[in-house]
Amino acid sequence: MWQHRDFLRLWGGESISDLGSQISMLALPILAVRTLHASTFSVGLLSAAGTLAFLLIGLPAGALVDRMARRGLMIAADLGRAAALASIPLAAGLGALTMTQLYLVALTLGVLTVFFDVAYQSYVPGLVAPGEVVAANAKLSSSSQVAQVAGPGAAGGLIQAIGAPLAMAFDAASFGLSALALRSIRTREVAPPPKPARRRLREEIAEGVGFVARHEILRALTATTATANFFSAVITAVEVVFLVRALHTPPGIVGLLFAGIGVGGLVGALAAARIATRLGGARAVLVGAGATVAGLAIPLSGPGLGLMAFGLGYGVSAVGIVVYNITQVSYRQRLCPPELLGRMNATIRFVAWGALPLGALAGGTLGTAIGLRPTLWIGALGQASAVGWLLASPLRSQRDFPAAVGA
Repeated sequence: MWQHRDFLRLWGGESISDLGSQISMLALPILAVRTLHASTFSVGLLSAAGTLAFLLIGLPAGALVDRMARRGLMIAADLGRAAALASIPLAAGLGALTMTQLYLVALTLGVLTVFFDVAYQSYVPGLVAPGEVVAANAKLSSSSQVAQVAGPGAAGGLIQAIGAPLAMAFDAASFGLSALALRSIRTREVAPPPKPARRRLREEIAEGVGFVARHEILRALTATTATANFFSAVITAVEVVFLVRALHTPPGIVGLLFAGIGVGGLVGALAAARIATRLGGARAVLVGAGATVAGLAIPLSGPGLGLMAFGLGYGVSAVGIVVYNITQVSYRQRLCPPELLGRMNATIRFVAWGALPLGALAGGTLGTAIGLRPTLWIGALGQASAVGWLLASPLRSQRDFPAAVGA
């Protein structure tokens, strides 16, 4: 992979934007809590706005991606996200920043991210050889986890030094650099196959949904990811409010805690290929999903040294989640015919990522109604239960994934 110049361009651009995105992930809720004095429910609504697009347009996005050149779509999505983020420091400088704008920016980022992510997962198998897909995904995931290690600490310090609005400009610049990196790729993309005349969009969507619905293992993976995402979003909706208001944690320390999560994810990314080789793909996803039980330490967090429970619970969970994700995504990419990749990925993301805004709304509502710590307990227990779908599937008795649909 180190000799694959175009993959290195893709990897480099994505690494830069991953690093920049860590700023926004921390700055948006901190901006809402500390600058605009948003309520717990409003912060949960902001979290939901960022992922609502997966529920609203996830399925048609897959069919549209399969009709289009994926690299051009990814470039357009990067440029659009850069423009949306740049509007925040501009509005703050004019004294016109409101929660409404934050909601709109989060929603815009979500819409463009849906198209980018579906195109991205469908683009990689055409850029590298079939035998390089797992290695490519592991490297891409590794850089994402490195960003989660370096990004939050740097983001927390940056926010503390220059303020959350101005820090957002760095993320805007990172998307611009990612677009330039994608533009420099020279490998000619295989054109989408011609569609039958007068074929309706809903027929193409149904083809992708049917592919996933007929495959027992894909159904189990989708249910597992959706359950974990829903309860993870419950936690995400209140975690910054919990750390800042309940535990009085300064932004710099919040950044370091999230950097610890990235360390766990990096360990998982570096170990995923070896774990899958030694244990087998089926066992690797079971172990990865089961590791989320460590998240039960998160509600035990307290001020001072008690914050270690937050970092430990999240960090160990991150190891398992990344091993699970790399292994199951690589399986899906190898399993699916190229002309269906966009719709298959979009179908799974519609269900799995569509759970995120619902979980965020639930988290904001629960945090307001029963308190922050009880809400964290509900999220942690629910996330740990996600592995149950895999244990009820044929994977529980298999070492590796089957090679063929319906096998």
